[in-house]
Amino acid sequence: MQTKRLIGITLSLLLPALMPGGPLQAQQASDTTAPERATGMASAQRTEAKTFMVAAANPLAAEAGRKVLADGGNAIDAMVAVQSVLGLVEPQSSGLGGGAFLVYYDASSGRLTTFDGRETAPMEATPTLFQDDQGQPLKFMEAVVGGRSVGTPGTVRLLHEVHGRLGKAEWASLFEPAITLASEGFAVSPRLASLIAAEGDKLKTFDSTTRYFFDAAGAPLAAGAMLKNAAYAETLKAIAAGGADAFYKGPIAEAIVKTVREAAGNPGVLSLSDLANYRIKERDPVCIAYRALDVCGMGPPSSGAVAVGQMLGTLENFDIRGLGSESAESWRLIGDAQRLAFADRERYLADTDFVPAPIKGLVSKTYLEQRAALLDRETALAKDEVKAGEPEWDHALLFGDGEAIELPSTSHFVIVDADGNVVSMTTTIENGFGSRLMTNGFLLNNELTDFSFKTHDAGVPVANRVEPGKRPRSSMAPTIVMKDGKPLLAIGSPGGSQIIGYVAQALVAYIDWQMPVEAIVAMPHLNNRFGTYDLEAGTAAEELAEPLRSLGYEVKAGEMNSGLHAIEITAEGLAGSADPRREGVALGD
Repeated sequence: MQTKRLIGITLSLLLPALMPGGPLQAQQASDTTAPERATGMASAQRTEAKTFMVAAANPLAAEAGRKVLADGGNAIDAMVAVQSVLGLVEPQSSGLGGGAFLVYYDASSGRLTTFDGRETAPMEATPTLFQDDQGQPLKFMEAVVGGRSVGTPGTVRLLHEVHGRLGKAEWASLFEPAITLASEGFAVSPRLASLIAAEGDKLKTFDSTTRYFFDAAGAPLAAGAMLKNAAYAETLKAIAAGGADAFYKGPIAEAIVKTVREAAGNPGVLSLSDLANYRIKERDPVCIAYRALDVCGMGPPSSGAVAVGQMLGTLENFDIRGLGSESAESWRLIGDAQRLAFADRERYLADTDFVPAPIKGLVSKTYLEQRAALLDRETALAKDEVKAGEPEWDHALLFGDGEAIELPSTSHFVIVDADGNVVSMTTTIENGFGSRLMTNGFLLNNELTDFSFKTHDAGVPVANRVEPGKRPRSSMAPTIVMKDGKPLLAIGSPGGSQIIGYVAQALVAYIDWQMPVEAIVAMPHLNNRFGTYDLEAGTAAEELAEPLRSLGYEVKAGEMNSGLHAIEITAEGLAGSADPRREGVALGD
């Protein structure tokens, strides 16, 4: 099966972006399903299927989901299996001790919805949680490592409640692949081994992580080493038998609270009542029309769908398609559209259960036309020209700009089942290895460091400040693109605050530049959040460094470790791909 999408683009415009040797063109499908991190033009494998598919960041997790689908389970069933394996084989990125956002399309009703399994601040948390005795913000890693940064985990409650509503297979059966792998052992992947080694002493802060991730001589586990996790297997058995309550109440909950509150040097304030009272929330998706398609994703407490939507809504006022992927002018528009979106994000977006946000105003066509007018020029916006705008509000409230750091970690997977149900889920424990605290076989998150460390800006409150029970703002952007009311593409990525740029770039490449799924997940990254243009080192993106400097940008090359996974739904079937920067695969029938 070959994709036959054409949205009014001519072959002559398409060829420069896709021809071998074109500066921003990813190579075509590779025979390798899980390549090492590419330093040049990364290649990705294209997988085609007739009825169902799963794309995830680890082959063992993808296979667990594929088997559930092959045995007659649906996308929600597969979601449970994929997540339980991911928490074992790539524990640094997501797991039972973290949270997740799910965008879900239900084929029977034709309804798109989202589920918020984001962590919450403990009820004992105060706005000054991440400040020292003088009221100054802590250094980031001082706040991360230990119990202070741990929020109430949401992933297990999300899996159980959504499965109870929408799942088809027996709940307990979905944990069998992960229980088997944890009990019998799995080979440490090259990526996990390299990340353990890179963490070094930070991962040795606590005995539990030292014992698990290092050998008896104190050396980090090597790639290929067999790793068992009996404690994780027992935790999964308890959840399989008792549902989410087995995690949020009783011995597992008690161990979590003890680990957090007794963390040497940096204890936290999580309590048993925080766990017992945790609830997921179903929320309406945030959608924006772009080139006759509807791009839908997760609204607050995530900034993902709003910021991605703002970028696309701003770019819709320009001929990005005609300019093409090789043009520095295209990237000027993309980069400054992102900068404007990030200015609004920092000012306005936070947990809307606690603070109001002008969501409709931020993504309105009129407002984004006004923002686009700022880009009607020939050079980059100067630093003092990139400010939060003034979208239409349905009430009055003034916020200041906050300070929150989101470092790359996290995982994303997408699933389409035989009935046409679609899962796009981004899942995280925030920073790599989270708080570095481990209990019952899983790592605990450091999600609270996604809050602003400062509470006020020039005397004005910061929307994303810490408050008891509040969910920290995120950049996670699980996305489903709709065409005529039906899903066309499911996509998302890990990567901290760079997620927004990764997903938006992939959508521009897919919609405007007509690239196939294996190209959009592998193309070199260019990202501009705060003024400096980040270019993916060792790739053809660096060839745009001088043209971008001539437009007025500061340019910096560095690693940009996305983890894009995408599945396209067409009349002929499914086409999927996994980001070659990680170890993922797309598998189908």
